[in-house]
Amino acid sequence: MEEINSEDQFNEVIQSEKPIIIKFFADWCPDCKRLDMFINGVIEEFNNYDWYEINSDQVKGIAEKHEVMGIPSLLVFQNGEKKAHLHSAYTKTPESITEFLHKQLG
Repeated sequence: MEEINSEDQFNEVIQSEKPIIIKFFADWCPDCKRLDMFINGVIEEFNNYDWYEINSDQVKGIAEKHEVMGIPSLLVFQNGEKKAHLHSAYTKTPESITEFLHKQLG
């Protein structure tokens, strides 16, 4: 998973013609650490997509702009548009994440 470190980099990444997945997280977030324990298996299943992560505390304003109210959250972008958003309450298990991604990405 590649880290996004600036708003410019974020804006460039989301312009992808194919769907990309971005994880919003923060270092202090216990649910983010739990997600990190199983996310690699999900990434392997969806390895034909590019995965990115962005620290909401380090790159200010992007989470708010894209209505990320809780972390961790997974967002799917394509051609500069947010196509789907898995809110933090639903990122607790690998099953809930894979179900979301299958639904959104086919």
